[in-house]
Amino acid sequence: MSLLYATVGQAGGTAFLAIMAFASFPAAEMRPTALFLNIVAAGYATWRLHQRAAIERTTLLRVTLPSLVTALAGGLLVLNGRVYFILTGLLLVAAAALMAFKRTVDTLEARSIQLLPAAAVGAGAGFVSGLTGVGGGVFLTPFIIALGWMSPRRAAALSPPFILCNSVMGLLGVLLAGQELTRDTAFYSFGALAGAIVGSAIGLRWMSERDTRYALGVILLFAGIRLIYR
Repeated sequence: MSLLYATVGQAGGTAFLAIMAFASFPAAEMRPTALFLNIVAAGYATWRLHQRAAIERTTLLRVTLPSLVTALAGGLLVLNGRVYFILTGLLLVAAAALMAFKRTVDTLEARSIQLLPAAAVGAGAGFVSGLTGVGGGVFLTPFIIALGWMSPRRAAALSPPFILCNSVMGLLGVLLAGQELTRDTAFYSFGALAGAIVGSAIGLRWMSERDTRYALGVILLFAGIRLIYR
């Protein structure tokens, strides 16, 4: 799942949660474990994007800095298990719908993004990231694309560093709230890293704008439905 998500600039937090739900992991271990695996996968993807100078730093700062506080705040909150899965699933399905109908963004040219709207979107994605444990990229990227701020590939390149920063802050909040990593987290991290390595290479070399948008939409829809009907 890390490989599949990495092709569209995501770490795989939603899939990690879905897999852990299917495997009947304790609810208290799922969110911190997903955030930690996000850090592993997004950390590698961010390094690769930095090597290729593919990260738009000004936009990244505008959406990420406000999100750090809200990701920590979201991580401190603990939702009831059923409410948690339904809320996260519905948000992901809504994001998938945005990907299906926003076709004009595939040919967008680079343009400046205003500070306040960027900060608002980043703060919202950061809060949901900490609250749900999915890293925030699956919420940030569809909004950026739907608002016409960036093309799918450029938005996907912004996602890994955003996920990395928000997952670190979200994990801090989750740990402070009393939840713990599963004992086999180190073992799962090797799988997440291996998938990120292969998936990042595929995404950077062979994915077109339309491919990226549709692949992201399918992934979001699958993960959302899986969480709703857990």
